[in-house]
Amino acid sequence: MKSLKERAPKLTDFAKGTTTLAFEFKEGVLVAVDARATMGAFISSNNVRKVIEINDFLLGTMAGGAADCMFWEKYVAMQCRVYELRNGEKPSVAMASMMLASIMRQYRGQGLSMGTMFTGSDKTGASLYYIDDDATRLRGRLFAVGSGGTFAYGVLDTQYRYDMSLKEAVDLGIRAISSATYKDSASGGVVRIYHVTNTGKWDLIHDAIDVSELHYQFERSKGHSGTGTENLPKKYF
Repeated sequence: MKSLKERAPKLTDFAKGTTTLAFEFKEGVLVAVDARATMGAFISSNNVRKVIEINDFLLGTMAGGAADCMFWEKYVAMQCRVYELRNGEKPSVAMASMMLASIMRQYRGQGLSMGTMFTGSDKTGASLYYIDDDATRLRGRLFAVGSGGTFAYGVLDTQYRYDMSLKEAVDLGIRAISSATYKDSASGGVVRIYHVTNTGKWDLIHDAIDVSELHYQFERSKGHSGTGTENLPKKYF
């Protein structure tokens, strides 16, 4: 049987973009996301919440189709609650991520559009997983997902260290998202920062940092204007 992508390619081939990232460090997991929603070249919103608060110990991120991510991650929240009622304890982060990956496996090829990160804290501490609509499930230390992920990796790969303090991790997350939003037209809006602790909970660190001035602040700290015109001949002005 042909998949939906083969039978109706135009139905599933829609333009989208975002920047989401998460990384492990000594104090847990740091999650940073932008807030722009796009439909092709049309910017429909700059205030989307791309971190989905699944429950009091799990967070999920949104990249791809917003409806798919929201619905299925909330569905996993329900499954986690059912598991807790039946067994008298919360599922582990690994088990919760496997619940989502199993759903993706059942619907593979049927038109879902999801590239998510699952993170949370249980008895073993904080952990981080990547899951997408092809049912790929990866345990990792650092991920950047979305159209701006390449630019975010450029910052993360040069400055990431596992032994960072919480302040250093927050600053790095802000810097990476800001860089991606300046270079990727499908990313923008505000930066939201979450911290998943090693003790079984998560905290919202920053809810809405406007990215419009962050790039210029960072460039001025290096002695640049941020416009990229410092060394151009005057004839270009």
